[in-house]
Amino acid sequence: MRMSPPALPRRAAAEFIGTSALVAVIVGSGIRADALSQDTGVRLLANAGASALGLGLLIALIGPLSGAHFNPVVTLSEWWCGRRRGTGHEALAYIGAQLAGAVTGALLAEAMFGRPPGAWATEPRSALHLLLGEAVATAGLVLVVRGLRRIGRPGLAPVAVAGYIGAAIWFTSSGSFANPAATLGRAFSDSFTGIAPASVPAFAAAQLLGMLLGMGLAGVLYGTEGTPDEPNATEPRRTE
Repeated sequence: MRMSPPALPRRAAAEFIGTSALVAVIVGSGIRADALSQDTGVRLLANAGASALGLGLLIALIGPLSGAHFNPVVTLSEWWCGRRRGTGHEALAYIGAQLAGAVTGALLAEAMFGRPPGAWATEPRSALHLLLGEAVATAGLVLVVRGLRRIGRPGLAPVAVAGYIGAAIWFTSSGSFANPAATLGRAFSDSFTGIAPASVPAFAAAQLLGMLLGMGLAGVLYGTEGTPDEPNATEPRRTE
């Protein structure tokens, strides 16, 4: 029997903690990779592996509490597609927690490696081909999340979402941030994974465009009408 999800404050706390941990993994592994090798391929491999493993574990751990969105585009796409069941203030609570968590995670990673927290990133990422890559990366992520929901296989989310992100870090020109909250957090780290603050708005816009594209592709592939009792890949479930 399906139980009601935890109260909104607890779910928002789960999103804050999960997003903070995710960004700490992304930024921390980037800082570690910087220290171990100057070879870009080695650094990218280390960062992609750590990011994918960390994301998969966090989805498995926090998914039953909040759905493990950790990402405003996932929250917005889930809210829009299930808007007859959800409310706007829940989506806003999630997004606020994700943004705060991302900044906290980046600052935590910087502090763990003895670096002064709060240094702005200096890596510009505003070229048009990078924005195209970011839109593609985000569209794929949304398609994976929506697709798992529509085929009734939410249990595959830890492996499927993490696997997709690990692959997209390699096959997209942008490195697959695919997450406006993580993009903001990574502006607080002048490291391999950083993004200059001036590039953040364009990246976020590309991610939102990718979200719309991913939702459109999911509609083409799976249709636009959902089944009321269909399992939701990101819907929190209480465990006994």
